[in-house]
Amino acid sequence: MKPLQLKLDRVEFTDEQFYQLCCNHDELRFERSPQGDLIIMPPVGGDSGNREAEFIADLVIWNRQTGLGYVFSSSTIFRLPNGASRSPDVAWVQRERYLRLTPEERRKFPPIVPDFLIELRSATDSWEMLRAKMREYQEVGVRLGWLINPQQQQVEIYRLQEAVEVRDLPADVSGEGVLPGFELRIGD
Repeated sequence: MKPLQLKLDRVEFTDEQFYQLCCNHDELRFERSPQGDLIIMPPVGGDSGNREAEFIADLVIWNRQTGLGYVFSSSTIFRLPNGASRSPDVAWVQRERYLRLTPEERRKFPPIVPDFLIELRSATDSWEMLRAKMREYQEVGVRLGWLINPQQQQVEIYRLQEAVEVRDLPADVSGEGVLPGFELRIGD
């Protein structure tokens, strides 16, 4: 099952309307493209859900030790400067940047670009849609992103203003200067 993308030519959602739509239908996961298309995200299976939880746990442990920022799950939607509303599988925002948001902005969908994120391809994900999403993240200022593709046994590393690096799995990946000291073994 692929994500359902609805093109609503006659309906434009304000940020508040999109927030209310998501709250009123919390059994569904929504995203919004930069063009305003509403995307309904299918649930993931057990393997993908477990991998995602493991990545979040590793990042949370590192973050608790360093206190450098905030970790977010795929339930968090970020309002991006290109008009999109996206929910990466795992995200991290530097502490000082996140604390600059007002309490209201932090309570709803934060209008901030994550510094780091992970997208994990599940059986329901379109590979080309995920790659386009990663390029979008790169264009709006995500400093480091990992697109993990278990089906092809690869990870793509997206860095701000750099070409994409592809590594075969298993691979050791580094948080580089974005997440200093964070290392993750992917694909065991």
